[in-house]
Amino acid sequence: MFDTLALMGAGFVHALSPINLIAMFLSTALGITIGCLPGLSAAMGVALLLPITFGMDPATGLIVLGGIYCGAIFGGSISAILIHTPGTPASAATAIEGYQLTLRGQAARALSVACFASFMGGLLSCLSLYFLSPVLAELAMQFKSPEYFWLSIFGLTVIAGVSSKSLLKGLISGVLGLLISTIGMDPMEGVERFMFGQATLYNGVNVTCALIGLFSMSQVLMLAESRIKERARAASFSRLGIAAKDVKRIMPTVTRSWVIGNIIGLLPGAGASIACFMGYNEARRFSKHKEEFGKGSIEGVAGSEAANNAVTGGSLIPTLTLGIPGESVTAVLMGGLIIHGLQPGPELFTTYAGMTYTFFAGFVLVQFFMLGIGLAGCRAFAQIARLSDYILIPSIFILCVVGSYAIHNNFVEVIIMVIFGVIGYFIRKFGLNAAAVVLGLILGPIGENGLRRSLMLSDGDWTVLFSTPICWVMVALCVLGVLSPLMMERLERKVAKDAVAQDPQH
Repeated sequence: MFDTLALMGAGFVHALSPINLIAMFLSTALGITIGCLPGLSAAMGVALLLPITFGMDPATGLIVLGGIYCGAIFGGSISAILIHTPGTPASAATAIEGYQLTLRGQAARALSVACFASFMGGLLSCLSLYFLSPVLAELAMQFKSPEYFWLSIFGLTVIAGVSSKSLLKGLISGVLGLLISTIGMDPMEGVERFMFGQATLYNGVNVTCALIGLFSMSQVLMLAESRIKERARAASFSRLGIAAKDVKRIMPTVTRSWVIGNIIGLLPGAGASIACFMGYNEARRFSKHKEEFGKGSIEGVAGSEAANNAVTGGSLIPTLTLGIPGESVTAVLMGGLIIHGLQPGPELFTTYAGMTYTFFAGFVLVQFFMLGIGLAGCRAFAQIARLSDYILIPSIFILCVVGSYAIHNNFVEVIIMVIFGVIGYFIRKFGLNAAAVVLGLILGPIGENGLRRSLMLSDGDWTVLFSTPICWVMVALCVLGVLSPLMMERLERKVAKDAVAQDPQH
């Protein structure tokens, strides 16, 4: 115990060296910039800048990659809030409420809430990284194919939360996303499915292209359809841009999303894009101000951003302790470890403990740099909300095209993005839900692989899906996820009825 505390203290001493502090500031700022740009995901930013860390001290190099990782996850919320264009897939749910706040002239408030929630989610995930690594890594090892199937089903129950206006339309949107997720090579039999001879679709529809099309290109079409107008001025706030009452209001949401993000981060292949929707759904489910959702809710923004940033610490736990990357970014980080001659596993906490705890300390400090840069830049970022549609329409269009092309330097993916832009336009026109489509697209492959592998390994025995305690826990969570919106709605009606009955005026 005392040895661990000594290592933690020494890690902070080393992390506070001038070279490491400069590395934290520059990498976090660069990560935020990368996250702002549609198409440049956190994984892409870490992969592109991995070579520059080769000549650095291993701890400094990992701190740089951690700064880019955290900065990019938060940076995606900036464009999501200001121009309804998620910079990264992890910010797709943020766009739902964040852009509505911008339309109400509260861009600075939305950005400040996103920054603070990102900071808290990331900082709390560092506590898990320090103290819960062995326990949580062991939990992640218990998830096999049946558990992943139920995880995807549980994720799909989030559709009930993101589809507040019409559950039927939300389900239609989710099914559309699931159908689109079947495009590509069959994962079990290697048969082409709905690829139309395009090798680009071998691995299915690129989620980033779909996101850019559904949220960004469709926004271009909607803006072009309406009359050109000057956008509302961003509201001005206190010096830090976030009021104390907002902090008090979002803290329960942040705490829930931290737990969600940590658990999702532990599960290989899940990642921040799922966590943001789950965080958003739980924020809406437990909110005392449900009427604000869909019109601009700071709880919705906080729920999404705290969850996706909590994934950062959670995904590092299986990566460092077991050598199992929690998501694509940590896979690249693990590659960086190996290149520096470090093998993920117990040795990182014994032989290389000094380097590991320096990285942990740097990861904590990166959260403070992200908070400082984010809050200091909120006013500057919010000026985008003042731009005329004359400027915004061509700017968003160019970002969509460049972002889609930059993913794999493939023009076919630009065409896919445009197709999804048209789909997104009609989704809005018919009152369907773009977020539910994305959720189905992300969770479809996870659920299909989990179900088919389970049945293949059990010779078609369906009872394998109920063979472990974790499966039953996940089944219970799925039932709760479906029923809880209905139960909460009935409870609200009862409370409202009781309040009217007790009102003396009635």
